[in-house]
Amino acid sequence: MTAEHADGRRGLALALLAFCEVAALGLWFSASAVVPSLIAEYGLSPGRASMMTSAVQIGFVAGTLISALLSLADRLDLRRFFMASALVAALANALLLTVEPTSPMVILLRFVTGVCMAGIYPVGMKMAVSWARGDVGLLIGLLVGALTLGSAAPHLFNAFGGVDWRFTILAASLLALLSALLVNLVRLGPNLAPAPPFTPGAALQAFRKPALRWANFGYLGHMWELYAMWAWLVVFLDASFRQVMAVDAAAWWSRLATFGAMGIGGAIGCLAGGALADRYGRTTLTMGAMTASGLCALVIGFLFGGPPWLLVLLAAFWGVTVVADSAQFSASIAELSPPEFVGTMLTVQTCVGFLLTLFTVHLVPPLAAAWGWQYAFAVLAIGPFLGVFAMSRLRAHPDAVRLAGGRK
Repeated sequence: MTAEHADGRRGLALALLAFCEVAALGLWFSASAVVPSLIAEYGLSPGRASMMTSAVQIGFVAGTLISALLSLADRLDLRRFFMASALVAALANALLLTVEPTSPMVILLRFVTGVCMAGIYPVGMKMAVSWARGDVGLLIGLLVGALTLGSAAPHLFNAFGGVDWRFTILAASLLALLSALLVNLVRLGPNLAPAPPFTPGAALQAFRKPALRWANFGYLGHMWELYAMWAWLVVFLDASFRQVMAVDAAAWWSRLATFGAMGIGGAIGCLAGGALADRYGRTTLTMGAMTASGLCALVIGFLFGGPPWLLVLLAAFWGVTVVADSAQFSASIAELSPPEFVGTMLTVQTCVGFLLTLFTVHLVPPLAAAWGWQYAFAVLAIGPFLGVFAMSRLRAHPDAVRLAGGRK
């Protein structure tokens, strides 16, 4: 096979995989994106609105915990695992159209969707790593960019779907169904290690080995901020815009601005972050990105009710920096882990990270109620600042020479 042919197969496989990730991961925030509409139409309480997001997180934690303990991402056929997960998740999401939004069944269906995400997100990252050629940071950045774009896509559907929130739910389900079918066409790369035997306790290596432990602690600092920002940015922008424009205009612009910050800004951040980390080092990129995003969390509340263009500009910058480092924690884990357990280590990392988000997603609404939106996001800065410390410790560890070809 010629080098050109091999490059073509690699590029096609990665492009198709990225599309499948975008299409399937739109389910993650499909219900959260329509929260403003459900609040207006059904009087959805803040607690129930939070549960629509956190139920997915709880499900994802449960799914990744089971997957990690059984090493499913290293022992099962990756494409079939992805396909089955996407099919069940699409069905669970579509069933939201058959129940009342205030019904407890909504929470159960969102939980099932989250469980299925464990067979999509970390599995997709392992599939991407199988094609790595010294650019693992960029490849995982591509996949995390797909997660970002997929998570933000419902806000775009919601902005152009009129007042009918059902359009968003249906569109996300149909895209996930398409993803389940197309993933079977994705070729796996030459770096895929043979499936290991079942090894009880393999998942514990994620915190037993010092280098892996510091990388995971850095990821926890990142996750403290990320999903709370993603979950509540649209509500924050909507409330701010209502101070200076009509309600309908505020709703439309807040959804569009959230898609821009989360989707477009986040995708740019992931790709740029991956390229920069491969060239200058994982810890360099992660510490810089977390410093910038933490400062955004501290400052953005002071623009509440201010000029919309300025608020959107800062939100876009936050959208870039808050996720620019995300893939590099996973890339670090892939480079520091035993090859036969890369899938398990990635699954453990996402499990503990999303477990933490269960707290921070619920933290923001009571802070907004008690202190106002001017200060609600500031507490999120704690995570990235602690994450900078963790990655500085990883940088000083001898195993850091394995990161990005020796570029720490």
